Amino acid sequence: MNKIRIIEKLKENYSLFSAYIHSLSSDEYMFSYMDKWTGGQQLDHIYRSTKPLARILILPKFILKGLFGVANRPSKSYEDLVKKYHSKLAEGGRASGPFVPNTKTTNENLKLQNKIQFVLDQLIKSIQKYSEQELDQTILPHPLLGKITLREMLYFTIYHVEHHHHLTKNNLSFHN
Repeated sequence: MNKIRIIEKLKENYSLFSAYIHSLSSDEYMFSYMDKWTGGQQLDHIYRSTKPLARILILPKFILKGLFGVANRPSKSYEDLVKKYHSKLAEGGRASGPFVPNTKTTNENLKLQNKIQFVLDQLIKSIQKYSEQELDQTILPHPLLGKITLREMLYFTIYHVEHHHHLTKNNLSFHN
């Protein structure tokens, strides 16, 4: 997937998730089945996981290179990255620390959605400064996947919001 397509998919997946969460009634937004995250918590988790990526990409490229090095292998395909993520989840990988969401009320929905849109816009602006080659050379740390290329991190970000969209829908399938 090239940079233009990555940006398109980020916009598309975040927009679909945001619209879905926005469409929920207050009861649906706060519903949790068997201690699964509510729609509001899913939204908060997406914000908490996107914000650090958007922030770190504001740094100059040479600082990222100095902190994390450069890739010593080609980037995985989107499909292979998703498989690796599923494998880590199957091994018991879960969100931890700053990525665990707080309880969010329906009153916080619009504010949180605006914050997500802000960090997404910031992320996209930063991505545009990278060449295709730099997407494959730049390394970033992921709390579950280890050191991955920037392209792989963006693949993860595309999939991650889709994954949580699906989890939210699945949770609500138990709502009466």
